Amino acid sequence: MSFLAALAAAMALFALAAFVAITMASPPSGVTPTLLARGTYDSFKGVVVSAGDGRVQGRGQKAPTDIVVRRHDYAAGSTTGWHSHPGPVFVTVTQGQVTFYEYDDPTCTPHVVSAGQGYVDTGRGHIGRNETGQPAQDVSVIIAPVGGSFRGELDAPGPSCRF
Repeated sequence: MSFLAALAAAMALFALAAFVAITMASPPSGVTPTLLARGTYDSFKGVVVSAGDGRVQGRGQKAPTDIVVRRHDYAAGSTTGWHSHPGPVFVTVTQGQVTFYEYDDPTCTPHVVSAGQGYVDTGRGHIGRNETGQPAQDVSVIIAPVGGSFRGELDAPGPSCRF
């Protein structure tokens, strides 16, 4: 096989792989993210409140980390698409209602979160959906590597959900 033929075959294979990856991913639809802040924190001692006795404990964060704060505006019927984060994400719904599903949940159990309530994603993957006819909004606090990505796309549909 000539060099040009091999190059053309390799390019065609690459284009096919890119097309398959794009069609398998589940991009957001109808959700508008707005970056509110991103800051780098040196190592620090975190605060943990024990649920049992209400005592405050310190736990160390040894490496620098970024904290990313984003607002998401959800149109009626919108979705974030299946995705994951490198660490925990604390989501507070500020308007309307957002339903979250976890990527590895074999029962595809909905977690319905209304204004004033929160949802914690542990980094295993999830999707947020506005399954109502009204707009919704949340504010997310994301723990991420310094300067690194804070979202990774996951294949759709989720392993147990049909969307």
